[in-house]
Amino acid sequence: MLEFAAMRRALCLAIVCSCSLAAQQQAPNVTKALNYLRDNHERHLDKQVQIAEVAAPTFQEGERAKLMADEFRRVGLTDVEVDKQGNVLGWRPGSSSDTLVIAAHLDISFEPGVNTKVRKEGGRWHGPGLADDSRGLVNLLAVVEAMNQAGLQTRRSLLFVANTGEEGLGDLNGVKYLFKESPHRGRLKASISIDGTNLDEIVTGGTGVKRYKVTVRGPGGHSYGDFGRPSAVHAIGRVVAQISTLEVPERPKTTYNVGRMGGGTVVNAIAEEAWIEVDLRSEDRVSLDRIEQALSQAVQRGIADENKQRAASKTEVSAKIELIGNRPAGLTSPSDPLVVSALAAAKTMGRTPRLEISSTDSNLPMSLGIPAITLRGGGRSANAHSLNEWFEPANAWGGPQTLLLTILNYDTEQ
Repeated sequence: MLEFAAMRRALCLAIVCSCSLAAQQQAPNVTKALNYLRDNHERHLDKQVQIAEVAAPTFQEGERAKLMADEFRRVGLTDVEVDKQGNVLGWRPGSSSDTLVIAAHLDISFEPGVNTKVRKEGGRWHGPGLADDSRGLVNLLAVVEAMNQAGLQTRRSLLFVANTGEEGLGDLNGVKYLFKESPHRGRLKASISIDGTNLDEIVTGGTGVKRYKVTVRGPGGHSYGDFGRPSAVHAIGRVVAQISTLEVPERPKTTYNVGRMGGGTVVNAIAEEAWIEVDLRSEDRVSLDRIEQALSQAVQRGIADENKQRAASKTEVSAKIELIGNRPAGLTSPSDPLVVSALAAAKTMGRTPRLEISSTDSNLPMSLGIPAITLRGGGRSANAHSLNEWFEPANAWGGPQTLLLTILNYDTEQ
């Protein structure tokens, strides 16, 4: 329960963030909204489970989008639409056309056919995507309900978005369209994404991510009759071995990972084709460029080693490197009013917030120079992107409460 002292801090914050009469008049309504979020926690948890049980693998978010469009209408958002990219949009107009985006992603990091049935064991709920990002989606609905119940108004217009393509090879396609191509892009002045659960974390930096598919092709042949020819599978193995020895700096944190591989046809054939998918990340653009170059060199060495080993066959394998994902790096200054507002909200809620760098939907607006942060949705969770993902809802109402206070704090900034 939000203690009385914390409630008083919330009220004081709502008043002192602005000396305007309108802000002071809204202070009692802030208390009403915060209480609403706490008192309706169980109902919001039920809605979170309902959302999670509608499967939404990346590129197949349509059914969940329909559900969220209905929910946006239910809570009273206006001009609800599903845009060309599959994002669900709903407006809460303010007195200004300048718009703050508040978003959570529709998709889950699982293949089609995954069992999304949620089960409860003790104080934990289990289900793929239950926290990531069904928790974020229900935060959107909860905050709109609370603002409506308390009669809270904002100067900025609020655009609530359930977006596509945050996970995997979605490559941030939802927010890329929203901020770069949509007819609303000129109005979008700042952005808050909701993703994850730990309320002590405020993401203000976007880790740059590039993903590549390396495909090796060769002559193929019979495993016995054509023995001695280079194999695409052998070559890709040499490439992976080269990648595994790459050295990267601890700071700025830079990483690489071979996440998937495949190839060949049958056990008694020399593979004509094999492939890997590689994930490269860094907090620093220069370091990301360097690890990209190192990947290219690792591929060249692996291919050269296989061809040298099988030179007597007079045949060769070759490789193609294809960019399949690009999540740009970015940063929102700690002194930006959006960050200051989020820090104040978290402290008001009794948290000890810290600024983090991660890869989220906020990468995209950050890379365009638009102030953006990612807040967490509340509760506790672990094993994201796993069939063993779990969520503990104890005190999870702190997530939408923190989001609400951040919105209101930021709205007082001119």
